[in-house]
Amino acid sequence: MNAGNETDGGAWQAPPDSSADASQRSARAYFLDGVKIAAGGPTLFLGLTYLGIGALAFQANVSLGLVLASTVLMWAGPAQVILLAALINGLALPAIALSICLSSVRLMPMCVSLLPLLRPRKPSIATSLYTSHFIAVTAWVETIRRLPEMPVHGRLPLFMGIAHTLFAGAMIACAVGYLLAGALPLALAAGLLFVTPVYFTIALLRNARDAIDWLALGFGFALAPIVPMIFAAGFDLLALGLVGGTAAWLVQRYQRKSAERAP
Repeated sequence: MNAGNETDGGAWQAPPDSSADASQRSARAYFLDGVKIAAGGPTLFLGLTYLGIGALAFQANVSLGLVLASTVLMWAGPAQVILLAALINGLALPAIALSICLSSVRLMPMCVSLLPLLRPRKPSIATSLYTSHFIAVTAWVETIRRLPEMPVHGRLPLFMGIAHTLFAGAMIACAVGYLLAGALPLALAAGLLFVTPVYFTIALLRNARDAIDWLALGFGFALAPIVPMIFAAGFDLLALGLVGGTAAWLVQRYQRKSAERAP
């Protein structure tokens, strides 16, 4: 099985037919591994979402250049949907900017958890900023489970292979969705936007290995209808992850202490 393919645990493995140690593999080889990982299901599901975004941009009378520029600069599907909806409703630019910033708060935990794993031996501010721009839902979920078992020097190239493949697929799909918008019903375009959240949920379930993973998911699903009633849009997902993850950690800690006290 080639590097980057999924095994029983879905983690990265060096090619078994390679006589060289994994630490000797080049950055180009790891980058190509990332391309292979993203070129299948991840790019397909993300592409369906961006077909919808392109069609919605056409319905909102936004130029193709502007929606593609928003993809490059924002790289966040939900934030782009907020932008398009705000433009349709004629909201003021400060209100649009605030809404987009609040919606992007959800990406902060992903950056915090992933960037330390991606940091090269000689990190630079420019590299960190460029890398953080590409940390989004699909790239995060396809990377976070693979990196801990990989050589340090191969982590960043693998992520870049995944992220840039997803980015290229999203740009192409967005343009296709825009150009085919006349033949794509608005209801279908809107429905395509739900493909990525569904894929993200399935990927989280696939990646769950330990009891704490399942506890965190259980708490998250249970609290999902409640948290948006308490926290404003943009902070609800952040609060959901913080509360659900902390609750799962507390349960695991209690279980460990109980086991230690047991005779």
